[in-house]
Amino acid sequence: MQEIEIELKNELNEKEYTYLKNTLFKDAKVKEQTNHYFETNDFQLKNTGSALRIRFKNGSYVSTLKEPQTEGLLETHDQLDDQVASSWMNGQVSLGPNIRRQIEQLNISEESIRYFGQLTTYRQEVEKDDCLLVLDHSIYHKQEDYELEIEAPSMQKAQSKLEEILTTYQIERRPIESKIKRFFSAKQSDSH
Repeated sequence: MQEIEIELKNELNEKEYTYLKNTLFKDAKVKEQTNHYFETNDFQLKNTGSALRIRFKNGSYVSTLKEPQTEGLLETHDQLDDQVASSWMNGQVSLGPNIRRQIEQLNISEESIRYFGQLTTYRQEVEKDDCLLVLDHSIYHKQEDYELEIEAPSMQKAQSKLEEILTTYQIERRPIESKIKRFFSAKQSDSH
């Protein structure tokens, strides 16, 4: 399965996060999801702008490869059973058919992919004006951060919705990198 994901993110401080949690997201349930990140030792995925993860969500595992597109990211997914997901995290990565096809096109060997760790997010979601508004509190490598994410059918729609929320709630525009980039940056500074 494949889909194009178009999203914009804004970093929040704890005060802004709490404010949004108690206003815009007050009726949204908090869901916990854990991302497990994979890469080669020499960062071949990152060098192509791609990222590979397994997410445990709603009781099952899904592996996702994200690749940059002109607008947004191409996401390729494979369902994994518990045993396969567990073996990935124990050093035996066996890609599903959809992701294997994409990885081969990137000229990356399946055997070179390694497990690097996990990031846990406490997420709330609200649908508004054809957009999915997401409030995230993430924990990884002894760090925590907060973000607002807008998923929309177009970059223009995501931008206008983000601007509207930032203006309404008087939040400064602070672009933030993807979770996987923040995860690897923290991992690198953690190992020094």
